[in-house]
Amino acid sequence: MDLLVVGSGFFGLTIARQAAEERGMNVTVIERRSHIGGNAWSSVDEETGIEVHRYGTHLFHTSNERVWEYVNRFTSFNSYQHRVYANRHGEIYPLPINLGTINQFFRSALGPDAARALVEEQAQELGGRIPENLEEKAISLIGRPLYEAFIKGYTAKQWQTDPTVLDPSIISRLPVRFTYDNRYFRDTYEGLPLDGYGAWFERLVDHPRITIATDIDFFDADHPLSKSHTVGSVPVVYTGPVDRYFDYAQGHLSWRTLDFETTVEQTGDYQGCSVMNYSDQSVPYTRIHEFQHLHPERSRTGATNTVIMKEFSRFAEGEDEPYYPVNSPSDRDMLVRYRELIDGEDRVLFGGRLGSYQYLDMHMAIASALTRFDEVVSTW
Repeated sequence: MDLLVVGSGFFGLTIARQAAEERGMNVTVIERRSHIGGNAWSSVDEETGIEVHRYGTHLFHTSNERVWEYVNRFTSFNSYQHRVYANRHGEIYPLPINLGTINQFFRSALGPDAARALVEEQAQELGGRIPENLEEKAISLIGRPLYEAFIKGYTAKQWQTDPTVLDPSIISRLPVRFTYDNRYFRDTYEGLPLDGYGAWFERLVDHPRITIATDIDFFDADHPLSKSHTVGSVPVVYTGPVDRYFDYAQGHLSWRTLDFETTVEQTGDYQGCSVMNYSDQSVPYTRIHEFQHLHPERSRTGATNTVIMKEFSRFAEGEDEPYYPVNSPSDRDMLVRYRELIDGEDRVLFGGRLGSYQYLDMHMAIASALTRFDEVVSTW
């Protein structure tokens, strides 16, 4: 073994493939779960035949030409364009906030200039005062009416915290479009892998120099691929939680986690779109996913059932799966100290969402892996 990769998300598997192809390295990838692919893993539901994203909807989009060229080696993409809708008080609005949302909410027929002027006027509530919390920051960007309708309740559910005590940096900007364009992303390329994420991952690791070992815990000293047996003896790419690697020597970084309730509904179409947000705080879940809409090219004519997934958000505790870094001021201070420890590790590369403690879209993780391979791994 020339390289050990800990974790099989996009960052780890991209580096594994590059190391095997470009350097001829024999790579072993270990994964704590029973499958590769991290949170992007998808598989087909046997009852309905629908491909289900097991950890919430994952949408691929990028404007990075190198990333787009790279991923197309392993999969083709459909023409899906993501559009989100929000249920507020039983009424459906398009998101992100756009001219259609504004006119529907205010029961008006404003043009772009008039709508922009209205939002700017409502955003003056703070009178130039520097926002001291998330709520004030949001109001300074889009005004109180739109904030209370579409942001306040959803944010409170996401963070299990009143927005008036959340740090304003959490919401640095809120997109508002003064056209009727409700396409969620504006990247050059967008789509879902035609054969699913599972097939994409399988092709990514289909190389004679790559060995996959699932259900392996890097921190279990009883096996030869553990941290105690490998670090210092073989180069390691580590994509797990950075604080766990150092046994929480500088403290526990804060994460948000997600819980999912997946059911088969006896109807051909449950909500008419792939993702529906629920803005009201009285609704316990943040959104509902309906996966059949991610692949409009797959005919389900006459279908009488569909798969939906309700998503709940909360702070991670104990053994909960970490999804999104909280990134509070105390977390950022702690991360500085962990980076000092990282600098002292010999031939250990930290990366991915967990290893870097930053939220990375899939294309960002792949871009980071390609760059870090060039800069670091290729020199080992």
